[in-house]
Amino acid sequence: MKREVLLSPDQPELGSALRRAMEMEPADIAFEVREAKLLGRGGAGFPAGVKWVLAGGASGAKKYVICNADEGEPGTFKDRVLIERYADRLLEGMAIAGYAIGSDEGIIYLRAEYPYLVPVIEEARSRMLSGGLLGKNLFGGRFSFDVEVRMGSGAYVCGEETALLESLEGRRGEPRNKPPYPVNSGYRGCPTIINNVETFITVPHIILNGAEWFRGLGEDGDAGTKLFSISGDVERPGVYELAMGSTIGELLDLAGAVDIQAVQVGGASGRTIRGDQLDRKLSFRDLPPGGSVIVFNGSRNMLEVLRNFSDFFVHESCGQCTPCREGNRQLRLAVGKILEGEFCCRRCLDSFFELASVMKDTSKCGFGQTSANCFVDIVGGFLDLPEDCSRVHEQNPCHEGR
Repeated sequence: MKREVLLSPDQPELGSALRRAMEMEPADIAFEVREAKLLGRGGAGFPAGVKWVLAGGASGAKKYVICNADEGEPGTFKDRVLIERYADRLLEGMAIAGYAIGSDEGIIYLRAEYPYLVPVIEEARSRMLSGGLLGKNLFGGRFSFDVEVRMGSGAYVCGEETALLESLEGRRGEPRNKPPYPVNSGYRGCPTIINNVETFITVPHIILNGAEWFRGLGEDGDAGTKLFSISGDVERPGVYELAMGSTIGELLDLAGAVDIQAVQVGGASGRTIRGDQLDRKLSFRDLPPGGSVIVFNGSRNMLEVLRNFSDFFVHESCGQCTPCREGNRQLRLAVGKILEGEFCCRRCLDSFFELASVMKDTSKCGFGQTSANCFVDIVGGFLDLPEDCSRVHEQNPCHEGR
């Protein structure tokens, strides 16, 4: 169901949420966000309030609030739109987070391909500094907070929070071992919260309207609304806001999708469903809604689509762990062999599905753990092959000796 909050033309007065927050105890803000059941809007779906509670309770003279604006997932552009329209709301949400955990410094880690957004953010920051919403001793109190922009390195893997931290500290963007988690030891070894653009912009609405209100926006037990970047074979591509728990079919109706062969939800490492599965829910309990929705009509060769994404994964793997580095290369080789007709039955592909499972279980970060989803969904759901080639030719089945 279409339900606009973040994209509503009627926005609350800038600074009203920050003022309300500073009338509360810092710990109560974190608890309110937790009670709202706000899940991270970047794709992982970790409860934002839990991060805030943990970081607020962590020991450290210095703490950081970091906004992950490294929007590198193919087909995702919602955060760009939010920054273009509501950069000041982003800064307000970060300031509220700073007050909640005891931080006076925020950093926006901005995608390398978005340099034109730097002046947009800086203009919003200047307005907030002039209005007393950023800077020293906000509202005459003892709380101070300011934000700076840092440009990303251009690597897809830096969307992972610990790789992002490595990049911020001037090193190659590679995931860290966890624990320790960023809420205990993050940027420069200090307690750090890292949230997505959409997550921070949602927070002021929760502070002004309450956790119960936010929970009530969703469908079937899901909380809040969610932005979706929809592209591909649709008449009206763009950014749409729906209640969490809405069906994928409801979203596609808004965008004008027809002749639907497949839909990829959550980006290249998300899930790819068939056109007869449009009753699936946009929910972390069903189709994790990372923000990207790409529609493919009947003219698309889904194996060619898979080859394109496989090339992307091979190129973007940081190479640090073997399951991801070598696993993606092997899956890319398998896609090429399928297109060349070297596999004539599903049994031939059993070892690659096993490899996908190993990648999920043993890769170091979310990149390797999810990059095989595309292979599993497209080969498993769209490839028309018999189960066993022995049904095709009894002598010398092709899976023997491989």
